Parts: sequence; C-alpha cells; structure tokens
Amino acid sequence: MLKTSIVITGATGYIGSQLVLALLSKFSGEVSCKVIVRMSSDCSFLEGLPVDIVRADLLDSLALIEAFRGVDTVFHCAGLISYTRNFRNALYDTNVLGTRNVVNACIFNNVRRLVVTSSIAAIGATEDGTPASETTSFQEWQRRNGYMESKHLAELEGLRGVAEGLDVVMVNPGVVIGVDPANPASVSSSNDVLRMIYQGKLPLFPSGSTGFVDIRDVVDAHIAAWEKGRSGERYVVVGYNLSFRELFVRIGTLAGSSIRHSFMVTYGMGLLAGLGGELWSMLSNSPSFISLESIRISSRLLAYSNTRSVQELRLSYREFSETLKTIIA
Repeated sequence: MLKTSIVITGATGYIGSQLVLALLSKFSGEVSCKVIVRMSSDCSFLEGLPVDIVRADLLDSLALIEAFRGVDTVFHCAGLISYTRNFRNALYDTNVLGTRNVVNACIFNNVRRLVVTSSIAAIGATEDGTPASETTSFQEWQRRNGYMESKHLAELEGLRGVAEGLDVVMVNPGVVIGVDPANPASVSSSNDVLRMIYQGKLPLFPSGSTGFVDIRDVVDAHIAAWEKGRSGERYVVVGYNLSFRELFVRIGTLAGSSIRHSFMVTYGMGLLAGLGGELWSMLSNSPSFISLESIRISSRLLAYSNTRSVQELRLSYREFSETLKTIIA
C-alpha cells in the first residue's frame, strides 16, 4: 500500500512539532512525512524521527515547489506571532507572502489538500462581546492590528487558492496553551506567562477576555480538518472563553499557586507598559508579549464559538484545569 505523502511547515514550532508527533503516532506506517525548516532552526527535536528534513525558507518559492513535488497533503503551520510595531513588515513577509508561496507551490504540484494554521486573530469581532463565529465580519479596528491583519490576509491567500482549484481548509485556534512532556519542542510564550501568574510574579491582569485551547486539541483539529473539513471553510478551535480575571482565579485554585493578590490594570497603565514593551522590542529586535497592540486587544471582550468544529469535525475539548496542570507540572 502506498503511503500518504505529507509535508509540514513550521515543524519545529509549538503547533507543528506536536502535529508531527501526532501524525507519526496515529498513522504509523501509513504516512511519509517531510518537514520544512529554516536554515537557522534547531532540528534536534526531529533527530531519530522517521521524517525527511528539507531546509527551506517560506519566501523561497522555488524551494517550496521542489519540496512539494509528489505530495498529497500539506500542513502549513509556520508563521510569526508578534504584536509589536517594528515587526509589522516581518509579519507580512512570513504570514502573507509565505502563505502565498505555499499556496502557489501546492497548485503547481497538484497537492490534494492544504490545511492552514490560522488564528482567531483572523476571525471578526463582535461589538457586544457575544461569541464570534467563522462568518463574523472582520472589523476595521482589526486591520490596524499588524498580527490580525497579517492572518486575515493570509486567509485570503488560502481562499484565492480555492478559487484556483486547490482544496484548502483553515484551522483557527484561540490562545494555544498546554505542555506535552513527551515533546521537547512544546514551549510557548503563553505557557511562560501562565507559569509566571501561577508563581505570583505577574499580579496584574487586563480588563478583557479571549478564547483558550489546549495544544493537543489544536492538533486533533488539524487532523480532523484534513480528514473531514470542508474545502474553503475555516474552523474556530477554542475550548473556553475566559476573562483575564477568571483566568487568574482558575490559576489561583491550583495546588501550590503563589497568587496572593491580583489587580486589574488600568488602560492608562497598560499603555505605559505597552510603550515599554515596544521600546524593549526595538532594542532587542525580539517580539514582546507586552505592546501597545496587545494591551489594546486584551482590554476588549472577545469570545468565540466552537460550534462548527464540534459539529463538523466532531471535536471534544479537554477540561481547562487539565490543561493548566500540564503547564505547572
């Protein structure tokens, strides 16, 4: 029996690495995996795994065309997350132009299906805080957020691929959290922040809310989208909608938590912190999880409906407390 040939971009990242392990475990002997990694990427995680490693950049269109030759399915997990202003150009290059090149390489090689890792950042927002769905309109204020706009434009590249005959499904996770102890690449800044809250090192929380999801549920969603997703559709993948106040309360109930007192940060204080984050990002040339855009978005009441992913992909979501325990273990 011929193996299904799969390519994963971003295979050394938080989501991509977990997807590689899940595919190899669930479809052992049934799939052959090729991973696309940048020249600068640390590939030690992949040592000993039955995968073919291809060193290529998302902006190298010819390298992608060659890498996708004879491939059945592509999981496009590579991307850049940043809310600081000095990364706006990098966001466009990686998330928009990179996705454009992936789509073009898939079309050129007659790839059967492309599964794109998108984000709730590309989902429209409601004005009253009711859960947004896949059909909620993208708002004008979101276009001024560099990360949101880049993910929105990346999805348009995917839809352009659909118009040109490519089978594309998009997965839109919320804030992805959780740690798989069996995966040495299971690290993220979101987990680091939650760990700081648990340790009592971060007592301030913003006034807004957002959607959270376990990394393992995100990977299950990718595989389900590959197997059952409808072409041209996107699927919101969110386990729980929580205000940041509720998040602190949940973390505070965990055994060993060092949270004693927590306070809501005022919008003015948040902007000052955001300016500090912007300055640090400029000096270090690294993204900062505290920035003007992250402060603004974290002050909004955002929530998301997972109805389509539950009904069409048959997803079930892990308990939030279970996810938190993997972070502090």
